[in-house]
Amino acid sequence: MLLHCTNIEKSYKTKGNNVLHVLKNISMAIAESSYIALQGASGAGKSTLLHILGGLDAPDSGIVNYNDGSQDYDLYNLGDNELANFRNRNIGFIFQFHHLLPEFSALENVMLPKLIAGESQKKAQAEAYDLMELTGIADRGHHRPNELSGGEQQRVAIARALIQQPKILLADEPTGNLDEANTIKFLELLSKLRIEYNLTCLIATHSSLVAQYAETIINMKDGKIIE
Repeated sequence: MLLHCTNIEKSYKTKGNNVLHVLKNISMAIAESSYIALQGASGAGKSTLLHILGGLDAPDSGIVNYNDGSQDYDLYNLGDNELANFRNRNIGFIFQFHHLLPEFSALENVMLPKLIAGESQKKAQAEAYDLMELTGIADRGHHRPNELSGGEQQRVAIARALIQQPKILLADEPTGNLDEANTIKFLELLSKLRIEYNLTCLIATHSSLVAQYAETIINMKDGKIIE
């Protein structure tokens, strides 16, 4: 298995020192090259689980383990720098609100993971441009995010997520701000890129349309996997 997690628990304190149990004893396994939709209503715990699987937010208890084909990694036993490097090399993220840096051009946003990893600017720029061609956004490379449509921003986010050729792509409500036509374009593009990059995909969504494109649907409710 590329990824498995065991007995994941996560809680947050609310006002008045009440405790909100967001994830309750979650265990799951994800095989390499699989395409899984994590489906459930808002508040089911999908985003929190995705953030924990992606190394963005530590669980209160439980294990997240990756195998890159040669070595096992217990994600939350890594040091901060080791974890950041692992994320940069192995995990691609797409979010509902894109999180593109407004002061940089589309091309510069796509380049960033390569530059953070120590790649030369020339090589990072060439690889970013190739990916932007593949995602159909190369002619918008020198535009800043606020000059792009929602669909164009999402394509920039896809290119940025893939530039390090990650093992797994984690997408959190990636079509939440897109209309149906752009949602279908996004899903068709993702299906194409999955084959191109031999990607493993885990998409958190409340959309039945998005879930239809997945090979497997995992349903969540009240912080638990129910199916």
